[in-house]
Amino acid sequence: MRDGTDIKVFMLQLKNLILANIQPISKVRSLYMDYRIQEVGKFKFIEKGNGEVILLLHGLFGALSNFANVIDYFSRKLRISIPLLPLYELELDETTVTGMVDHIHEFVKQRNYTHVHLLGNSLGGHIAQLYTLDHPEYVKSITLTGSSGLFENSLGDTYPKKGDYEYVKEKTKQTFYDPSVATKELIDEVYEIVNNREKALRVISMAKSALRHNLRNELHKVTVPVLLIWGKEDNITPPFVGEAFEELLPNAELHLIDKCGHAPMMERPDEFNGILDSFMEKIEVYATG
Repeated sequence: MRDGTDIKVFMLQLKNLILANIQPISKVRSLYMDYRIQEVGKFKFIEKGNGEVILLLHGLFGALSNFANVIDYFSRKLRISIPLLPLYELELDETTVTGMVDHIHEFVKQRNYTHVHLLGNSLGGHIAQLYTLDHPEYVKSITLTGSSGLFENSLGDTYPKKGDYEYVKEKTKQTFYDPSVATKELIDEVYEIVNNREKALRVISMAKSALRHNLRNELHKVTVPVLLIWGKEDNITPPFVGEAFEELLPNAELHLIDKCGHAPMMERPDEFNGILDSFMEKIEVYATG
């Protein structure tokens, strides 16, 4: 049984892991208009380009628009695939990180992908690591940015009451280096999700599952090349988390981006794409794609 202090710390970690995955979901609609969502069986996804596959894994709130610049840049060279994770569609007991890994593997097999390059932000990075541990034969490389799996920052000193708009507002702003990214529209949308009972139950189930799956003792088994791209001002998974990943992963390299928070691919897209492009050249992806 946890004592009162342990419960308080755990709840702080849980709330902040949820908020760590906040991204500008209001922009997703524009991405939907630009890229057609395909549906095959139970799978919904966006796919563009040809060649080797970069499989993009989004976070808890599924902000696909965060990857718009990645799609535009790399779909000219490779095939970009973004499966929409069924975060609010599965049964509650299946809404876990391992449930998402199973869903991704079914998707990979359905699409006949053989060797993929995984790219995951926040919770998506956590899923990418677990997928690689379970199915290493399908993975050629991993790119992690602001990933969970080792540490989630317990910001704040009190657990917020349900409906605490100011807390959601403050934590949403802390996700980004530039707080103006957290518009009122974004904050309102995040507030609605956090306070929608059915959605909140699934978000909490997923977040608790992620906290249970700390990967510190497993990462030595990941032998594929790993690229770590971190914002120097990431308050959710600070730079020392990226440094810990680099130390624990046998074949990893870390790049830090100035004036950047938890979503480098969105906040500093040119730098992010340049680093990823150089990494792909280094591991000779273009030579075989």
